Amino acid sequence: MRDLALCLFIFILAKHVSSVPTKEQFQSCLSTISKTPNNLTKHTSDSRLYTASLETSSPSSNFLNLNFTSLKPILTLKPKSESEIKKAILCSKKLGVQVRTLSGGHDYEGLSYLSLTPFIIIDLVNLRSITINLTEETAWIQSGATLGELYYKIAKTSKVHAFAAGICPSVGVGGHISGGGFGTIMRKHGLASDNVVDARLMDVNGRILNRRTMGEDLFWALRGGGAASFGVVLSWKVKLARVPEKVTCFISQHPMGASMNKLVHRWQSIGAELDQNLFIRVIIDNSVEGGQRRVKTTFQALFLGGVDKLIPLMNQKFPEIGLRAQDCSEMSWIESIMFFNWKSGQPLETMLNRDLRYEDLYFKAKSDFVQKPVPENVFEEVTKRFLEQETPLMILEPLGGKISEVSESESPYPHRRGNIYNIQYMVKWRVNTVEEMNKHVTWMRMLYDYMTPYVSSSPRGAYLNYRDLDLGNNTRINTSFEDARIWGEKYYKGNFKKLGLVKGKIDPTNFFRNEQSIPPLF
Repeated sequence: MRDLALCLFIFILAKHVSSVPTKEQFQSCLSTISKTPNNLTKHTSDSRLYTASLETSSPSSNFLNLNFTSLKPILTLKPKSESEIKKAILCSKKLGVQVRTLSGGHDYEGLSYLSLTPFIIIDLVNLRSITINLTEETAWIQSGATLGELYYKIAKTSKVHAFAAGICPSVGVGGHISGGGFGTIMRKHGLASDNVVDARLMDVNGRILNRRTMGEDLFWALRGGGAASFGVVLSWKVKLARVPEKVTCFISQHPMGASMNKLVHRWQSIGAELDQNLFIRVIIDNSVEGGQRRVKTTFQALFLGGVDKLIPLMNQKFPEIGLRAQDCSEMSWIESIMFFNWKSGQPLETMLNRDLRYEDLYFKAKSDFVQKPVPENVFEEVTKRFLEQETPLMILEPLGGKISEVSESESPYPHRRGNIYNIQYMVKWRVNTVEEMNKHVTWMRMLYDYMTPYVSSSPRGAYLNYRDLDLGNNTRINTSFEDARIWGEKYYKGNFKKLGLVKGKIDPTNFFRNEQSIPPLF
């Protein structure tokens, strides 16, 4: 069936090729709209069928995803002003092509730079200014900035401020915030999207809207609903978090086995209930020792305070891990980001590196939300399955705290009270063949199926920023809202309906769409 679907995709795509506007037609349109010179076009290419496994589709992409067949972009634009974005949108409407907006290029299924229908890419790399206001404790961030650039700017401005977002420095701010935004201080300060106080959006008609002019419903939708369904977010105004000058981090690493299974099981019961200042995540992966593959578990933690307060807290709440003062390191908040990236001691300027690709690395990822502790024997089975792969990965991140204090309907991100942790599954490989892809993707899907009885259900939850086209996709240009419920309610639960209504008002013709965008509901 999957082979038949792939053949159907290729047939549909082939029909598009003959009617695709050329790069010259698009450039002519840009010139017609405005006589002023523009420096939009950085990269051009003829539109023809290609598979993302065969070429690097985006210079910003960290990973290459084999699991997507796409047209090539008509051209990639790197605008230096907002007026150039407007011209690109209006020409795309006129010529009947789609727009893909690229911030950092980390979309797990490549939807910021791949498409099943003719398209252009608007790469926001030249629009990444950051303005910090310590009096207000806010920052305006253009969507082309990365988390690393934001964190570096904050650290150079203040020793006691941070932003509640993810740990990967090369991730683009635009997509990360609009999908929710997990991070190490989310239990204290909420998700990245919870801390947005204003935004500037360019809509389908090229108008620039802010929170006041767009209205509260659209502003609601942007904060966790995936902004690519509604327009191009030009910039975000976010609330900064206050952090101590010194925080404490530790890593505790152990081989998987009966005792470790008990430790992970214990963590499941307390991770979401600990002091909001304490974040402990669990990483399960493989290592090779003495030529033999072994599964190991790593506890990686951040505490917003000193080691003198952390040790008594751990002795009271999680004594099983046996944490000692000498196991801990005190550091600044920005240094904790380096710590979580296994880069302690390196210059902070490494945070500014946007191109952190792993050459020839392919992957498939999925996600789950857990609402009650998974039985110990499940981790025994996970260990057996991990030994079948060279580079499998599971990351268990605790929820609770501030996240649970927000109602499910306050933003599109619904996985609040009652969820104790999120699971990110990933498998990676290096050999670029369809056979290798099928082998590893099948392994991932089987692990995901195995976990079904132990995770959320009705619907089985998923995290938008770990996008997964296995959940369903808009394979037809006019996919109905009802058809999209298959995947939409997994990401958004009951908020999916409101997102559809917002879409119907701001973009009734469904111009801003991709293979997993929100269709309009009227």
